[in-house]
Amino acid sequence: MGDPSGGNTLKKTIKLVTLLAAATLVAGVAVAPASNAAKIKACVVLDTGGVDDHSFNAGSWAGAQAASNVATVSYLPSTSSADFAPNIKKFVDQKCAIIIGVGFSISSEIVKAGKANPSIKFAVVDDSALDCNADFSVCNPVANVKGLTFATNEAAFQAGYLAAGYSKTGTVATYGGAPYPTVTIFMDGFAKGVAYYNKVKGKSVKVLGWDPAKPSAGTFVGDFSNTNKALQLSQGFEQQGADVIMPVAGGLGGQTAAESMKSGKSVTIWVDTDGYYSAPQYASVLLTTVAKGLGAAVKSAITDTAMGKFTNAAYVGTLANKGVSMAPLHDFSTKVSSRLQLDVKVIGQKIASGAISVK
Repeated sequence: MGDPSGGNTLKKTIKLVTLLAAATLVAGVAVAPASNAAKIKACVVLDTGGVDDHSFNAGSWAGAQAASNVATVSYLPSTSSADFAPNIKKFVDQKCAIIIGVGFSISSEIVKAGKANPSIKFAVVDDSALDCNADFSVCNPVANVKGLTFATNEAAFQAGYLAAGYSKTGTVATYGGAPYPTVTIFMDGFAKGVAYYNKVKGKSVKVLGWDPAKPSAGTFVGDFSNTNKALQLSQGFEQQGADVIMPVAGGLGGQTAAESMKSGKSVTIWVDTDGYYSAPQYASVLLTTVAKGLGAAVKSAITDTAMGKFTNAAYVGTLANKGVSMAPLHDFSTKVSSRLQLDVKVIGQKIASGAISVK
């Protein structure tokens, strides 16, 4: 005879399977698996320039998309700063678990929203996101707001050294979109890298557009959307002999690169995301890119929120933690001397170790 308990065991097993199957249907609607049900809603308010700006917005949005295993992600574009507060409000109303603002200029609105909505997590790409009084004499962190910042002057220092060594005319240039600290930090590093090259090589390469000692005299478009002004600045630099130009102006870098391609008088240094991939139409004139780990920082903020590990401790991307970098030379790897390439690599290592200070 067979085991008399075997029939009962089989019946219990069948019943359990049936109950589990039934549990996946509620009123005829399939219930998402637990892994999907646990996903949070992550929302991104873009800066001006569009999601496909081949730069800042694009890199940040790519990071959000990379977190799709733990979050459903969405974004809202901004045509001007007037859109920031309304866009944030829309996402607050949608009950997003985390709202990420892209760019320094949105920071104050994110901080304001964070203070008003303590149950929601917030982050700002490219700012420390502190709550400051009117004259900025007192600034404090907000419990549910995280700053995602980048020491881009470190990688820009390398790029400045590279530009000085590559230049045939002895003149290089840089300009910004607007005089935000997150813009001028690139320009500072670039100019100091050129100065370091001059010091160690006994040269006198000139930098147009920026002098760290005279910030009020810096060259800026005034915004991140005036393509005509960006083109005029690029042409003006070329006329003054600059053969390497670094625009720190988001998508406006395309105007400089297009001018480089047209005139053949200069090459361009891209910023934020490796232009060789994000703006391949300009690859032939892109010497390198001063890159931020935008995607990694955004993905980390979303993932930490989903895992319950979010803190307001500021993230700072550096050469040491690979949060910033000078991108590969790509098509210019055979056009830049091996000695100069080695120098730039060693400089990066010394900055990362603290042997060279860029402050």
